[in-house]
Order: sequence, then C-alpha cells, then structure tokens
Amino acid sequence: MLLDHRLLKERQRAERESHPTNLALRVHRALSWLDRAERCEDQDGKFIFLWIAFNAAYANDMGDQERPHEKQLFQFFLEKLAGLDKDDVLYKLIWSEFSGSIRVLLENRFVYQPFWDFHNGKISEEEWKSGFERARKAANHALVHHKTVTVLAIILDRMYTLRNQLVHGGATWNSGVNRDQLRDCSAFLGKLVPYVIQLMMDNPNTLWVRMDH
Repeated sequence: MLLDHRLLKERQRAERESHPTNLALRVHRALSWLDRAERCEDQDGKFIFLWIAFNAAYANDMGDQERPHEKQLFQFFLEKLAGLDKDDVLYKLIWSEFSGSIRVLLENRFVYQPFWDFHNGKISEEEWKSGFERARKAANHALVHHKTVTVLAIILDRMYTLRNQLVHGGATWNSGVNRDQLRDCSAFLGKLVPYVIQLMMDNPNTLWVRMDH
C-alpha cells in the first residue's frame, strides 16, 4: 500500500489527542508540507516542499544561538529513526528501491558542496576531488555493511547542497541542467518523508528531542 498524505492524515486525526504536544505539532506541520508536495506539478517545487516536510519532522524551535547544534540534532534524529525501524524499511528503501538513483547522486559532483567551494577559490582541486572519492567509498562501504544512518546522512547532505542552490537562487527554475538530480531526490524524499512521519506516530512516547541542546 502506498503511504501518502491521505492515509497518514486519517491516522493523525484519530490519534493526535493522545500525542505529546511537541510530537503532535511536528507531525501536523510535516503532513501539511507533504500534502503540498504531493499536489505540486513541478520538480523544483516538489523537492523544496518535501525538504520542508522533512525539516518540520526533525527540527526543533531553535534560536539563532543554537544553530551550531543543528547537525548534532539531525544526526540524533537519524539514529533515532534507524533504531526504531524494526522492519528495516529505511535500509530497504536505500539499498533495493533506490540503489540506482542514489549511486548516480553520489557520483554527481554538482551536488557535492566542496566542488563549489573549489570553484569559489576556498579549497584546492585536489581537496575536493579527494574528499569526493572518500565520500563515495564511505557511502558504498556503509551500504554493504548495513549502516543506514551513515548512508542517509551522506545522501541528505548532497540533497542539502541542491536545496541551497534552489533556495538561494543559485539555479534556474525548471532548468534542464539539474532535472535528473531533482527527479531522483524528489522520488527518494517522497518515500522517505511519509515513512518518517509514520515512524514518529508509531512511537509517540519516544524522546524525539535532545534535552541537552
């Protein structure tokens, strides 16, 4: 059965009164953006709305002084998801259904931030190329050894580069240059986000927020 906004929203309406306030708010926000993404007709918009939905699921209401901790919070959230994923859906999603598009994404230098750092004169050509190769090998190693969090973190880091290009005006709307990566990223997020929301509702009493930040 396809897991989509309609099915998740029906469940959320039935269960939301029993959810802790923080979880209820994050699920509500994430579902609203998932709904918008599913109704979007262009790849640029769909990817952006899916990214917002994912961000709404994991992010806390943080002040500016807490922004340096966002990566730690993100890592904590991924580890929490993987630990609760008893059916191994996240790993199957990465390995089986999207192994082709993910590998293509990992080989795409245009969604690797150090490539742009090199072009902006911040690092050397050797630095970005060696880092690119290390990241590719790390992802492949993690896939083979069932390290779901590591692979997810690398994939989402690449997607974050694409997100920045769009949100900060570094790409043209409906550009032919980035169609492949947008299509692949939207397809992946379109499956990942609903399952993340489902996992959160499956485990309402789990500590989803780190209390030390």
